[in-house]
Amino acid sequence: MSTDKQSFGINYVDLDTWLHRLNGVTKFLLFITWITVVLTTFDLRIIVPLIMIGLYLLRATKVPFKAYKPLLIGTATVLSMNAVFMFLLAPNQGNELLGSTTVIMPIFGSYAITQETLFYLITVTLKYFSMFPIALVFVFTTHPTEFAASLNRIGLPYKIAYAVSLTLRYLPEVKSDFVNIMHAQQARGVDLSKNVPVFTRISNIAKILGPLIFSSLDRADEISNAMVLRGFGRAKSRTWFSEKAMTRADKLVISGLLVIMILAITKRVVETNLFWYPFG
Repeated sequence: MSTDKQSFGINYVDLDTWLHRLNGVTKFLLFITWITVVLTTFDLRIIVPLIMIGLYLLRATKVPFKAYKPLLIGTATVLSMNAVFMFLLAPNQGNELLGSTTVIMPIFGSYAITQETLFYLITVTLKYFSMFPIALVFVFTTHPTEFAASLNRIGLPYKIAYAVSLTLRYLPEVKSDFVNIMHAQQARGVDLSKNVPVFTRISNIAKILGPLIFSSLDRADEISNAMVLRGFGRAKSRTWFSEKAMTRADKLVISGLLVIMILAITKRVVETNLFWYPFG
């Protein structure tokens, strides 16, 4: 696998777009509202538009597509494999939830691809995928320090706000460690290309994740020691270099998000059917 194929990132990208100009808290509330809407519905009439809007917002960040293309492909692949395992573990779950059985293709024993199970698996896969674009939008457009300052300004203790800032700053380091470990494993003969079977590739990826976890723990220990040596947490408050005030646009967006969140929760409480199924 070439280095070019790994030229992706999951970190703040300094560009001038309307999304970048929004306050960090506004974008965080957008993310929370989005997750709330997704988690309270299994309605494709809502999920599909959310995916389209999420991809539009992702494009509106002006971050090059090649920067997140591997992430989108990887997420879609993992979710597709998750759907396969869900079918293997519970082949009749869609039939039970939707209350009918329409066999499309028998396989063997109790395993058969039914219209209900297929619709259920597609709905769940798209439901999980719909949260990914907005997560990238949040990371790409939110400066970690500015976001931490905004959280502190609305009342969150600065220690927690700073921890959030460190988490966002750490994402590019995780990506860098992943690429370095991957190259080291490839030099030892670990093949992650399409030349090996899928399950072998998954096993080989596990050989990367182990060292990645240990390197992350070591780095977290180093950061903790550095913060202690600098006296972090001794004062009751702190000043922020990158603090952004709320604008009229932020207030309008937040008002709209609160209305959407209330409507989503109300819909979930009022509706009787968990799934929207047009063929029933």
